[in-house]
Amino acid sequence: MDGVLAQILTVTFFVTFVRSLVPLLLTGLGGLFSERSGVVNVALEGLIIFGALTGAVVTLATQGALGALSPWVGWVAGAAVGGLIAWIHAVLSIKYRADQVISGTAINLLATGVPSVVLSALYGNSTDSPKVDYPLPLWGVGDLKFSPPVYFALLAVAITWYVLYRTPYGLRLRATGEQPGAAASMGVSVQRMRYTAVILSGVLAGSAGVFLSIGNLSGYTRNMSAGLGFIALAALIFGQWKPLGVLGATVLFGFLQALSLTLDGSNILPSSLVTALPYLITIFVLIFTGRSAAPKALGKPYDG
Repeated sequence: MDGVLAQILTVTFFVTFVRSLVPLLLTGLGGLFSERSGVVNVALEGLIIFGALTGAVVTLATQGALGALSPWVGWVAGAAVGGLIAWIHAVLSIKYRADQVISGTAINLLATGVPSVVLSALYGNSTDSPKVDYPLPLWGVGDLKFSPPVYFALLAVAITWYVLYRTPYGLRLRATGEQPGAAASMGVSVQRMRYTAVILSGVLAGSAGVFLSIGNLSGYTRNMSAGLGFIALAALIFGQWKPLGVLGATVLFGFLQALSLTLDGSNILPSSLVTALPYLITIFVLIFTGRSAAPKALGKPYDG
């Protein structure tokens, strides 16, 4: 136990924890918008991957002309592509009333194959992109330096809470996910609310992917999301579809991921158990949390 505490109570562990937390938090907040509107979004994993790939590719393509500005362009592009892919999910789910789980799964399957094709076509390598010369900058003091998406993620929690509970948009969003018929009778466009919420979920998940590729590392690597989208979905359920709940759940999962990375290769715990720990906890959360607090209209197409 003393050995575990000695490795946890370090600046290095805290930095690892923050870097594990940020993509989960951004993706979880994105899923919150989508699901509070009534649209299930299991495509979060795929949205992360598309955002990460786009961020790296656009940064590489523009770094010669834009220099240090290129990762910012890459961030915008990654978020935009995440929103675009989410829009496809929205069209299938809202306009054509397709099964939302199947639509999201299809996007995740696309995300397993499209990056290899793009990387092979552009760089002749199906697994990794070249390293970018200008990743997102690091801001902070001493060893506590983080890329801008870290600060954006923390700010996004406060913004999400305010939007959800203190603005007309948030009121309409919650009404759309709970009682879409009643919301429509009050003049709310249920379809429009759901479109904006799903697209926003893609923008946030795409930003999480950008953080992975050019904010935490210096390029895209195949399977770099490593199931983060599914863990974020579990955190959303564990957090009861509330911004502060999502923050608390992602802090827990981020801590477990950081712990697994820190203890991996040590003799304190079996390496297989350490690696599987975040995923095992995710399974237990899904089993014991249930969906009691889910929006009442979640997953139900609106026919009005």
